[in-house]
Amino acid sequence: MPHDAPARPCVLIPVYNHAAAIQRTCEGARRLGVPMLLVDDGSDRECAAVLDALAEAEDITLVRLPTNRGKGAAVKAGLHEAEHLGFTHALQVDADGQHAPEDFPPFLAGLTATSRELRIGYPRFDDSVPRHRFYARYATHLLVWLNTLSFALRDTMCGVKLYPVAEVNRLTRRHGCGNRMQFDTELPVRWLWAGLPTCNLPVRVHYPLDGISHFALWRDNVQLAAMHVRLFFGMLRRLPRLLAKRGSSRK
Repeated sequence: MPHDAPARPCVLIPVYNHAAAIQRTCEGARRLGVPMLLVDDGSDRECAAVLDALAEAEDITLVRLPTNRGKGAAVKAGLHEAEHLGFTHALQVDADGQHAPEDFPPFLAGLTATSRELRIGYPRFDDSVPRHRFYARYATHLLVWLNTLSFALRDTMCGVKLYPVAEVNRLTRRHGCGNRMQFDTELPVRWLWAGLPTCNLPVRVHYPLDGISHFALWRDNVQLAAMHVRLFFGMLRRLPRLLAKRGSSRK
């Protein structure tokens, strides 16, 4: 494929029971003028009906998972469908409408079909952010910086990311990267380990339209802790290479 061939991006939105917010989220994403791919992650009847109605629009494709499998599984299912449909990049945004759509265009700016940069949003919070969430994020930030020996990833937990579709699918076929909340962090860490390019872009965040959180306190914290332990030992195996890269970047 020519390096200057135009990109074919889509917007990818994993949805689980955000019936009250998803229509407004789609309206915001539609300003980008690219197709949308909604992944119904086993939503209830109310939300499923809203998604069916939205999917009648020509610019929306709906993928339906029969049971709830988690955000990571929904994003991966969407990325596989995006590759099948011929999209080169997928801008993943959360369904709850907490991210300002005015901040989305830079994620698609300057893309070509062969662009391999993982573009990751970092949040600019307003006063609606719960204080415990704001400060709790830094535990993850510190572990990510430790496991990459780098500050290249400002905030892996932000729900706005531009994925090069084929490259991400190759990486997840090899490593999995988790089916639930782990995916948001594990994928960027493994991406950086692979020596692939990243870019951090600001996104304004307002918490959220429908007030729904799908974070399961015990299950997700246990899975996240296991992920960070796994990544830590992965970092130790890669330590000479990571230190060499860190040294060469200072020259």
